[in-house]
Amino acid sequence: MTALRLLVTAAIAFAAYFIGAKAGRGRYKQIRRNAKKAWNDPTVKKARARTHKLASRNAKKITKAVHR
Repeated sequence: MTALRLLVTAAIAFAAYFIGAKAGRGRYKQIRRNAKKAWNDPTVKKARARTHKLASRNAKKITKAVHR
């Protein structure tokens, strides 16, 4: 739950920066390029896969618990 809060906070901060930034299109492109690099980084891809697997597993457990 803490990780989810951190991700949501980071996403909101990132969006607020984009909306509030006055650095212009060049800075936007630079941020976008770096974000793409980070998103496609092999370590990040592995972390996303592990998180997805964990979320799927926990979703199944929660579904079973709710329907008991």
